[in-house]
Amino acid sequence: MPERSQATVAPGQSLVASRLGFVSVQLILVGVALLSVGLAVSLGQVDIPLSQAYRILLYRTTGIGIGDMSELMSGPYVDIIWNIRFPRVLLALLVGAGLSLCGTVMQAAVQNPLADPYILGISSGASLGATFSIMIGFGAISLLGQGGIAFWAFAGAFGASLLVMTLAGIGGKMSSVKLVLSGMVINALCTAFANFIVYFANNAEGIRTVTFWTMGSLAAAKWDRLPLVALIVGLAVLWFLFQSRILNTMLLGDEAAVTLGIPLNKFRLVYLLLTALITGVMVASCGIIGFVGLIIPHIIRGLVGSDHRRLLPTTILAGAIFLVWTDVIARTIVPSVELPIGIITALIGAPMFMYMLITKGYSFGGR
Repeated sequence: MPERSQATVAPGQSLVASRLGFVSVQLILVGVALLSVGLAVSLGQVDIPLSQAYRILLYRTTGIGIGDMSELMSGPYVDIIWNIRFPRVLLALLVGAGLSLCGTVMQAAVQNPLADPYILGISSGASLGATFSIMIGFGAISLLGQGGIAFWAFAGAFGASLLVMTLAGIGGKMSSVKLVLSGMVINALCTAFANFIVYFANNAEGIRTVTFWTMGSLAAAKWDRLPLVALIVGLAVLWFLFQSRILNTMLLGDEAAVTLGIPLNKFRLVYLLLTALITGVMVASCGIIGFVGLIIPHIIRGLVGSDHRRLLPTTILAGAIFLVWTDVIARTIVPSVELPIGIITALIGAPMFMYMLITKGYSFGGR
C-alpha cells in the first residue's frame, strides 16, 4: 500500500529529479545554514569580524579554542554574540522551520496551495489569545516556565482550529473548500475580538506590546525562551518527516484516500491540531510573521517536486535560512532602527505571491 500511494502522486515539474541531486541540495542547504549563522551573528549595528564570531561560537558550544582565546573571550564581542545575537539567530532558525513546515502540511491537508496557518485563522486565534493575556492581565499563568502568553496563544490557536473544523463540518462532509472558507471567517472574528479588547482596554503599555505581536519581531529572543520552541518544533519536524505517505495521499483527494484505506479526516484533524500547537508557541515567542509558510513551500516545490519525502526536509531548511536573513535585513537595513520582521516578510512575500498568481504557478501535486 505505501508503494501504491506514493507512486500515484504526480511529481509535478522539478529542477532536481535524481536522488544524487536531492542529496546535493540538502548538503548545500545545511552548509548555507551554518554559514548564515556565522554571518548573522557578525552583522548588526556593531559589525564583528566573521572569524572572531565563529571562534567565539565554537568555543562556547564545544569548548574548542582556535588560537589564544583569553583575550577574545574577555572582549566586548562575547556578550553581543552569545547573549543577544546567537539566541536570536537560533529562534529565527526554529520559527522559520516551523512556519515552513506548517505551511507545507496545511497546503496538503486542505488540498489548497494557498493555505497556511494564517489563512486558516490559526495564527489569528493565537494572536487573540496573546492579546487577551497581555491586555486582560492573565499572563501570570505559566507554561513550562515561559509565561502565560505562550499558554493563551496556544489556547487561542487550539480554539480557532476547533472552530474552523466544526464550522467546516456543519451540513455534511468536511472539504478543503469549506475549511478555507471557515478559516477566513474565524480569522475575521478573531481579529475583530482582538481589536475590541485593545480598543476598550486602558493600557498604553499593553497596546504597545500587542502592536509588537501583530507586526512580529525576534528582539525578545532569550536563552530561557528557546527550550519550549525548540522542543515543539523539533518534535513536530521529526514526526511529520515520517508522515510523507499520508501527505502525498492527501494531494490525491478524499476519494482516492478511501480506495487506499486511509482515514483522511482523522489525519486532517490531527494535523490541524498539531499545526495549532506549533503556531501558538511561535506566535507567543515572536508574534505574527506572515508569508513564510505560504511562499517557501511554493519555491521549494518547483525545485524538488511535490513528493513530501523530498519536499518536507528541503522546505524546513529553506524556511530556516530565509527567516535568518530576513531578520538580518530587519535589524540592519535602517541604521540605529530595528524594523519588525513581519514588515520585511510581507514586502518580500507579497510581490512573490502576486507573481505566482499572475503566472499561475500556484498548483501542486499535478493538479
